Amino acid sequence: MKRKLILLALTAALLLLWGCAGQTADAGDTEDLEEDLIVVGVCQVGAESDWRVANSESIKAVFTEENGYQLLFEDAKQKQENQISAIRKFIQQKVDYIVLMPISETGWDSVLQEARDAGIPVILVDRMVDVEDESLYTAHIGSDFEAEAALAVDWMEETYGDDPVNIVHLLGTVDSTAQLGRTEVLEEAVERHDNWTILTQLEGDFTQAKAYEVMCGYLSKGSTDIHVVYCENDNEAYGAIEALEEYGYTCGEGGVAVISFDATGTCLNLCLEGKIALAVECNPLLGELVEEVIQTLEAGDTPAKHTYVEETCFTRGDLTEEFIAERAY
Repeated sequence: MKRKLILLALTAALLLLWGCAGQTADAGDTEDLEEDLIVVGVCQVGAESDWRVANSESIKAVFTEENGYQLLFEDAKQKQENQISAIRKFIQQKVDYIVLMPISETGWDSVLQEARDAGIPVILVDRMVDVEDESLYTAHIGSDFEAEAALAVDWMEETYGDDPVNIVHLLGTVDSTAQLGRTEVLEEAVERHDNWTILTQLEGDFTQAKAYEVMCGYLSKGSTDIHVVYCENDNEAYGAIEALEEYGYTCGEGGVAVISFDATGTCLNLCLEGKIALAVECNPLLGELVEEVIQTLEAGDTPAKHTYVEETCFTRGDLTEEFIAERAY
């Protein structure tokens, strides 16, 4: 009798544990979604940069149960196929909204059509998509990357005038909206200035490690007269500075001018130190703007198709330790 009681107790415990394990929503599960909450599926690029981490934190801070949401968050680890799988998972789970930070601009028509067929609005954050039918996404929130690049070009024109400018260009993730915009404006400016030369274009993929690797590979071929290193995000700038200094270059006044995009805290400290000449802001705190779109849709209204955040740029003279400490990212 005692053995039977023990077996019954063990069975009950196992059933209880199995029931608890079922509390986490998985692909195709809908029973765990809260009916009284707005369910938002977020498909993030990854955590490849300080900007990306701040962007994810901004989203997670807004879409909480306390604010009336259930957040399903997927990290695609910088692979588009992971993002497409995540969107299809969200469709199976019957989320209310899908928030997508697209890795690249192309390749989205089919899966976004699937989301529309399921009646789920898709909100793009940060980057854009290149689709034949723009009604496949409801709204886009992010930065004007061409305007950001124009700030960098203006600074270069004011700084160098008619002097020769030899540029090493570190590209971000190829075919992403940020890379395309920041590259296009620089290349057009080089065409307008006979004294500007792009020495090389290297794929840094928005990461410090890759930027360091490709920069070292370029510098190892021999001494080059470099005036500007145009880095398409902060983390690339960190890798470039590390490589330049290893190869005997000075970053800052009298040496190589490093231009960076994002202007996160570490970048601004390096700018204040003088190692980064120009930090162009790219605001990652987009969570509240995404919520505004969702609340507009919840009210039965139509949100703006595109919303761009206001941004500026910084040089050493614009910064103080106090100013940097007070910034949210």
